[in-house]
Parts: sequence; structure tokens; C-alpha cells
Amino acid sequence: MSNWQQITLSDLHTHMRREVAVPPQGSRASMSDQWVETTLGAVADWSAGGTPKATNRLFYDGGDIPWAIISDIQNGPLKETAKRITQAGLASIGGTKKMVPEGAVLVSMYGSVGRSAIAQVPMATNQAIARGVVGTQVSAEYLFLWINAHEGHLDQMARGATQRNINKQMITAFPIAVPPRPVQERIVEVIGAVDGQITALEAEATALERASRAAMSLLWRTAEGEEAESRPLSDVMHLDILRTPMESGTKYRLAGVLNSGKGLVDKAAFDGADTEYKAMNVLRKNQVVMRKLTAWEGPITIVPAEFDGFVASNEFPTFTLVSGIDPGWMRHVCRTPRLWAEMQSRVVGTVQRRKRLNPEQLLAVALPIPHQREQETAAEALDAVEDQIVALRAGVNRLRQVRAGLLSGLLGRTINIKSAELGG
Repeated sequence: MSNWQQITLSDLHTHMRREVAVPPQGSRASMSDQWVETTLGAVADWSAGGTPKATNRLFYDGGDIPWAIISDIQNGPLKETAKRITQAGLASIGGTKKMVPEGAVLVSMYGSVGRSAIAQVPMATNQAIARGVVGTQVSAEYLFLWINAHEGHLDQMARGATQRNINKQMITAFPIAVPPRPVQERIVEVIGAVDGQITALEAEATALERASRAAMSLLWRTAEGEEAESRPLSDVMHLDILRTPMESGTKYRLAGVLNSGKGLVDKAAFDGADTEYKAMNVLRKNQVVMRKLTAWEGPITIVPAEFDGFVASNEFPTFTLVSGIDPGWMRHVCRTPRLWAEMQSRVVGTVQRRKRLNPEQLLAVALPIPHQREQETAAEALDAVEDQIVALRAGVNRLRQVRAGLLSGLLGRTINIKSAELGG
């Protein structure tokens, strides 16, 4: 369990320390344009919250309520949690516990260095318990955006080499600029609109990924829709290793094989004199390459054109496909749990992390092998879905960049909220 602290944002007009007039771009300042430069402690009530009230009959009559811990805090809305706690369970846990108000903003007091844990409790949720919270009654959404956008400041304040530690004094001194309520609401609406687009694209990409996994059965099907005849992989490829000596003064590009058939990774260039290997395996376009070590994790793939000529150690045997086998089809086969399960069942060794799969054992794996035209049809269908997923994920990344720049500009007052709403 993580330690938390709770504050509740009270009436801003009562607690304002000083006001700074910030004119919007191209206009003069007015009372509606004033921002408050203050600290969290000046606008927060740390006494809010408390243990469950005696009137909470669900809890005190033997029921239970949701229980939030640090793993539920993911710099966004508080995740739905299946964790529940009873009155007895609550009493057995040390430290401060608080009822989390709806709309509360949570900030972890402990966690990994370089990562702040910030979340907001959805307004429609039931009351949950956490070990202390930062909760707001006014401008909760705006406060969440501000803290989330300045989490780097939280990390700078934190103490500890491996475990970050933030105390109440640090958080109460946390600076915050608060605009008038209408401006807060407009900032939240603008960022919320971008968040909505991101969520929609992520949902579409996730749905396509599920569809792609379901469509993998096409890899084994004939034109009639039946599963093709199973044959050993020795019928579709053969061991074909090309070795090259490591020579001083010669640059080589090192490749690694990712798990789950996810492809290759460029591990950078090196000089032949900088390795203990006397020779290494050369990867060639459209070959199959696997990692013998930890083979049950699915480290197998087709070598794409951009990795032609890269090298890898002798832990990475290579195989050349025979005529009639489509490389695109084989690339998708390498991404199927069906192949990984076969690989896992054949690994040898006594120590789990040192178990290996030899080339001969891989070639003995039997899988349904349809005709080449059927292979190509299946690969084309899966490629089309994959292209859509890649495009959607790229769109999400672009929107995240836009959101970060937009939020920084709005909170830093370099972007006028009116121009942001108009798309200017």
C-alpha cells in the first residue's frame, strides 16, 4: 500500500494570496482575465475526508467498498478496481486512510523516482478508500491538469535515490496558477475534446488488434475454409547460416530478436575489435531468424529488407524458406501463439532461463501449411489490418504531442483559450 495525502480545494476567492493580471494575446487585461499565482497549500483544505462514517451501513453491516492502491494510479482517471476491503481489513492496515470524494485528485507520496502517480476519481464512482488523497471540491479537473502537466516539478521536489518521497510541506508549497472559473472550464473542455479523440482512436486500434488476433486462423486455412494439412517446418525452410569473421576496423550492425514475433531491433554499430566473438551470423532478407535462448517467449521472425546484412551471435540461427512459401505469410506465423507453444514444448535444459531450442527441434514443429496463393491471401488480409493499426497508433502519438503542447501553452498563457477553441 502507498502512503497518500489529502487536500480539498476550497473557495478560491477566500484563499487567494496574490493576483497577477495576464492579458490575453492582442488585448488588454480585464477582471475576467486575472490569474491567481499561489500555492496548493493556500487553496487547499488538508482536513477533508476521513474514515467511513458510522452511517455507512453497507460498510459497517459486513459489506465492503472499493480500495485503491498505487497500481490504480496511472496519470489519468482512476482505473476501475476489483479490489474491495471490509471494515476488518481496513482496521488491519496501518497508516492514514481517507474516504476519496468524487472528483478528487490523487497524488502518490511514494513511488519510483522519475514517475509521479497522479489520478482523478471519476464523478460517477462510488466512494473508494485510499491511504490519503489530494482531493478537490472546486476546479477538480483543472487542478488535475495542472498537477499532471507539472509532474516534473513533483519529481524534482521528491527525495530519495531509488524511492521518491514527497511530504505534506512539499505539496503545500507546490505552485499553481489559477485562472477565473470560466477560463478553467474552457481549458478543461478543450483538453477534454483532445482526450476524447485519443480515447476513440485507442479504442479503435484495440478493437482492430483483437480482430487481427482472431483473423490469425486464416493462416492455416485452405481456400475451402478448412485447416490445411500439417507438415513439419523442415518442409518449408532449411537451416542456412552464413558466418562472417569479426575484423578490427570493420563496422558491423548488430540485431536483436524481439519476443512474441514482434520483429528485430537495431542494437547499433560496433567495431569488430570490440566483441569477443571471432565470427557472427549474417542475417539476410526474408530469412527466418530465431533466438535459441528463452525460445518459449517467441523470439522468432522474418528478416526485413532494412536488416539485410546485420549480424547476430551464434545464438541466432537463420533459415531460408523453400520455394512456394510466402515470406509475408511466415512473418505472421512467427507472431502466432500456436508456434510459440510448439517452441516452448521443445526447449531443453534444467535451468528455466537457460533453456534453449535447437534448430533441429524448431524444424520438427508441425503446422498447417496451405498452398502459396492461400498464404498470400491470408498475409494480405492481415497486413491490411496491421497497416490500419499502425496508422491509428501513429495518430494517437501525434495527438498526444498536440495535447502536450496545447496544455503547456494554455497553462503557460502563451496560447489564448479563445484561439485554441477556434483551432487558431
